[in-house]
Amino acid sequence: MARYTGADCKLCRREKTKLFLKGSKCESAKCPIEIRPYPPGEHGRGRPKESEYQLQLREKQKTRRIYGVLEKQFRNYYEEANKKGGKTGENLLQILESRLDNVVYRAGFAQSRDAARQQVRHGHILVNGKKVDIPSYRVREHDIVEVREKAANLLPYEVAKATAGDKTVPAWLGVVPEKLRVLVHQLPVRQQIDTQVQEQLIVELYSK
Repeated sequence: MARYTGADCKLCRREKTKLFLKGSKCESAKCPIEIRPYPPGEHGRGRPKESEYQLQLREKQKTRRIYGVLEKQFRNYYEEANKKGGKTGENLLQILESRLDNVVYRAGFAQSRDAARQQVRHGHILVNGKKVDIPSYRVREHDIVEVREKAANLLPYEVAKATAGDKTVPAWLGVVPEKLRVLVHQLPVRQQIDTQVQEQLIVELYSK
């Protein structure tokens, strides 16, 4: 399966904002964007004012990089969101949030979405009692997501139990830290999604 294998911190610098791709490093003084808050490259400091198209493109790139989605899959998500009723941008964010790797991350079982994706791929996660090893699997209302009993003693999950409460869990999820279990109360609405993106710019980009 194709995936981005370059330096995550360069992506944050390119978007000129923290994408929280490296877990605890993003919160520390070692975060590269704190040291060099400008895009990478020889001309990073002197980039001209961006056009309307560039702003839309950057918002799209930022969003798909936050969720770790490649271009083709992101476009497919947009097409699906556009066919649904309601606001296309909000539908798109709901689709991205309902990915299994994102749910594992939001529940606090992983320090980053990359780590959550790895946990899913390694078969550590159950959905309604069945192993699911596809990070893009989409959870539904009332699904139960939990860590397999055989994996519960691994270091990431011990850390998750020890640090439960340090991270705000969105209202659409109910987490039982001691059991490493998550109940999906509902699919999220826009007010419950704290991802700092302007989804309307993405809609404008793809609508051209």
